[in-house]
Amino acid sequence: MAVHGIDLGTTYSCIAGVDEVGRPAVLRNQEDADTTPSVVFFETPDNVVVGATAKDSAVIEPDLVVSRIKRDMGHEVPRTMHGREYTPEEISAFVLRKLAEDARLVTGETVQDVVITVPAYFGAAERDATRKAGRIAGLNVIDVLSEPIAAAITYGVLNPGQDCRILVYDLGGGTFDTTVITLRGGDIEVVCTDGDHELGGADWDDRLVEHLAGRFAAEHPDVSGPLDDKQTEQQLRRDAEDLKKTLSARTRHTVRVMHEGRVAKVELTREEMEELTRDLLDRTVEITRRTVETARSKGVDGFDHLVLVGGSAKMPAVAERLHKELGVAPRLQDPDLAVAKGAALYAFEETYRRLLGAGEDDRAEEMASRAGLSTEQRRRISGRTIKTVASRSFGVVATDRDTRRSYVAHLVHANDPLPADVTERFATLEDDQSGVDVEVMEQAGSVESEEIADNNLIGRGLLKIPRGKPAGWPIEVAFALDSSGLLHVTARELETGERLELRIQIGGMSEEEVAGSRSALARVHVS
Repeated sequence: MAVHGIDLGTTYSCIAGVDEVGRPAVLRNQEDADTTPSVVFFETPDNVVVGATAKDSAVIEPDLVVSRIKRDMGHEVPRTMHGREYTPEEISAFVLRKLAEDARLVTGETVQDVVITVPAYFGAAERDATRKAGRIAGLNVIDVLSEPIAAAITYGVLNPGQDCRILVYDLGGGTFDTTVITLRGGDIEVVCTDGDHELGGADWDDRLVEHLAGRFAAEHPDVSGPLDDKQTEQQLRRDAEDLKKTLSARTRHTVRVMHEGRVAKVELTREEMEELTRDLLDRTVEITRRTVETARSKGVDGFDHLVLVGGSAKMPAVAERLHKELGVAPRLQDPDLAVAKGAALYAFEETYRRLLGAGEDDRAEEMASRAGLSTEQRRRISGRTIKTVASRSFGVVATDRDTRRSYVAHLVHANDPLPADVTERFATLEDDQSGVDVEVMEQAGSVESEEIADNNLIGRGLLKIPRGKPAGWPIEVAFALDSSGLLHVTARELETGERLELRIQIGGMSEEEVAGSRSALARVHVS
């Protein structure tokens, strides 16, 4: 049975499988490229184009093209196209369908069972939205896996038998995170993680766009600014991305900025680009330092390898700065493809273990034989453990009975080991209170805070209380955060006899909406 790993990226995505000798391999798309731009062009209500052609179309019809949708996952930020609203989950589902269909054309096998990766710093709502996007695309999502863990799996396979401590620096197109991981006897344990899901290579592109537009405006002050025209802006964004990539290999490059019949030749050196974006790199270094300090507080006082992941980590300034700051020579470990390959390996191993656990030894044996696994490889896979931590703190809104001040009572804290099961008791405020509004909150900033404004509301529900109960009547809230970072919340009223339980919906789309979207979007052609 074929299983696949998908790196669903902000700017580029890719899909990988396990070949006949047990090695991960990226499956190229119909355009014969390893990665597919995460761009969706709504050509008509019934035809959607994904990838390079969609990216090209952004210059001509920018209002019908959506990019960087990953930054909106877990948030209710719909896009209206041809009179229909599309959620971030639905738009991401189109990208997933493109990847799956291209893989089918390459292998001849239908893509069904997948592991989709997410940034380590993604919270419960974003992870839940990613899983739902996969289901809308018609896929069976085995698991949602943190990108640094996927990269560590790839690293461990490429460097077998090494026990080491790894700092993964993952600078993708739209997100950034750092994670300290230990590899011991093939087992993987996440020590701690930190990051910013609104910081990535796209921000370097934005800075270059502003620079190019500013240079044009200075040279041609008598015409409108390039960013006032959507088509010119889209062309500038393409030019900026190409400029960033070019300056990773060359020391200077010239861009022709064209707008309203005028042309400005803008030359930029690598040093000038690094100066323009220095504060962005500074932010990644600050987060990296914070991660190293957290790891030290947990008993990991250093690391053996610094692994760079994500396409934007290829910028020379990244390795130079990290080497200077940390004193360790960084390794570029297949930065564009390592995550998808690791996800494919994880999908394979997890499926193999589940088959053995379910007593389906024959199917597990067939799977291992098809991949050409040795007896030692099978033993290692069946025994491998992966331990991870919470990316953020989670809690509920509580109110002090004396001061009536509302605050966030955190039940799970950032970098707590997963899975985590925490139960805490609260109480009603008023006599004869008919219900309690349970509001589930997630840490929004870089540090935990009990201030409501420093947290995001990710779920809520009403728990009914029997009539006639006095103030201070006990209720119980239980948080279960699984190893994938998906949160399940249960609230109970504790009166003897009748037990009222409430499952709180985390994320924007309900299960019914997901099923409806899967059915409706199946009729849309994706190419």
